[in-house]
Amino acid sequence: MKNPVRWLLHVPVPWVFVLTYLLGVVLERIFHSSISPGAARLSTIAGCLLFALGLVIAGWGQLLFRKANTTTVPGRLSAKLVTSGPYRFTRNPMYVGLIFVYLGEAALLKQIWPVVVLPFMIAYLNWTVIPLEEARLEEVFPSEYEQYRARVRRWF
Repeated sequence: MKNPVRWLLHVPVPWVFVLTYLLGVVLERIFHSSISPGAARLSTIAGCLLFALGLVIAGWGQLLFRKANTTTVPGRLSAKLVTSGPYRFTRNPMYVGLIFVYLGEAALLKQIWPVVVLPFMIAYLNWTVIPLEEARLEEVFPSEYEQYRARVRRWF
C-alpha cells in the first residue's frame, strides 16, 4: 500500500515544520489558550534556551553536510555518510534541532496548539521521510551505514 502522505516529500522538510506550526497558530486563534503569568516567564526562558539550542544543533548538522558536499534533500543520493559532530548522538540532528527551534518558538509566543500538532509532524518524519533517507543511505553505503545505524539511535 502506498503511503498517502508521500506527496509531502515534494515540500522541503523545514517548510513542513513551518506549515505545521501555522496550522497550530490557526488552531490557537480558534481555540484560545492562555498560561499563567508565572508560567509565562518560565516559558520565555525555556523558549530562548530551546530556540538557541535548536539553532546550534541544526546549524552544526547543516554545516557538516556542506563541508562533506552532500545533499540534505530526502530521497537524493548522498555523496558521503556524515557520522561526526552531533551525528555521533543522533542520526537526525537537523530534525532534532528543528524540533527544538519549533518548541522554543511556541514557548516564546506562549502558544499551546502548535505543540499539540507537533507529534503529527514528527510521525510524518519518522514513518515517511526518515525511512526514505535511510533506504538511500543503505543503498549507497551498505556496510558503513549498517554499522553506523547499529551504533547511533535515530533520535536519542
